[in-house]
Amino acid sequence: MAKQTTRQGEYTNNGAVLFLALELGAKEWKLGFSTGLGQQPRRRGMRAGDVGKLGREIHAAKKRFGLAEGATVVSCYEAGRDGFWLHRYLVQAGIENVIVDSSSIEVNRRARRAKSDRLDAEKLLVMLIRYQLGDPRVWRVVRVPTREEEDRRLLHREIRTLKKERGRAMNRIHGLLATQGIRLRSPQKPTAEVLERIRLWDGTGLLGGLKSRLQRAWEQVQFLEGQIRALECERRRVLREAREVDVAKIRQLEQLRAIGRQGAWVLVREFFGWRKFQNRRQVGALSGMVPSPYQSGESCREQGISKAGNRHVRAVAVELAWAWLRYQPQSRLTRWYRRRFEKGGPRARKVGIVAVARRLLIELWKYLETGVLPEGAELKAVV
Repeated sequence: MAKQTTRQGEYTNNGAVLFLALELGAKEWKLGFSTGLGQQPRRRGMRAGDVGKLGREIHAAKKRFGLAEGATVVSCYEAGRDGFWLHRYLVQAGIENVIVDSSSIEVNRRARRAKSDRLDAEKLLVMLIRYQLGDPRVWRVVRVPTREEEDRRLLHREIRTLKKERGRAMNRIHGLLATQGIRLRSPQKPTAEVLERIRLWDGTGLLGGLKSRLQRAWEQVQFLEGQIRALECERRRVLREAREVDVAKIRQLEQLRAIGRQGAWVLVREFFGWRKFQNRRQVGALSGMVPSPYQSGESCREQGISKAGNRHVRAVAVELAWAWLRYQPQSRLTRWYRRRFEKGGPRARKVGIVAVARRLLIELWKYLETGVLPEGAELKAVV
């Protein structure tokens, strides 16, 4: 009987480097360790957020692969609900970490494919090794803000959230009244006095249960409006008293006609205040308003904008584009839109306004960097 030999699979050896991929869940984290492509990874699970356990697992993995205690550790995880705190912890611990844009990860196109946290961790591990070997297009890495930069983005995001909640509460009030055939006309508000005076089709008033629910909903609206006013007051105070560079950029944008406080604040705090752009292509790409063509053989079509960038900036940019057409009629950008899209149908104008929004962001970036006004643009009159 011939003797059988067992052959170990070959794998790329990256020296004294330990690769770590983390698949983060709400209750459990999956870890994958390896030192090169083709190697059977070391898999471990742990309770979410237990950084002490994470350190022990890294130490055990180094021992398992025969690495020195001071060996380099390179890690990655997907951007998500855990934010950036784990990245800061890993960097402080001497680990090279990258945060990956989840939507940029390659996905198997089979109709039915196996998916689990363990498989996701192993896939991240392979892609991390490829990335470190010099394949930068394997995914897109998220730019991590500092704690201060991250904190500055909370104010306008909270205002936006509160306004959405206020809108939902008001829609709930109007919906409840509509079930009784009642429609409030602006500027009428569902105060206690108004609810008492409301009469239904048969001349009777609202019943106690419905009236109590409407009053509670109106109290919720008033509470949200109070919070919104307080936050807007805080924003005005910051613009009046702060001396930071990003606040100066907000004031600079506010000098342009068609750009108000909200738009200038969001553009700077989300976009221009902490990101360093090298060219106009980077500005367009980060806004997510770049084309995404699809070409295969004789099939060639446009899928629309990528929407891969900052959604807060994208929403504000489109609103500012409409305002720019109205309040900057002599600008080169407005004349270009009117010459090319104004005589088209609704779809053409919709496509055109997105193009204006992208070009406007590029013009505003140049304006903040050089101080040169967009061609044909006007400043607000000094009162």
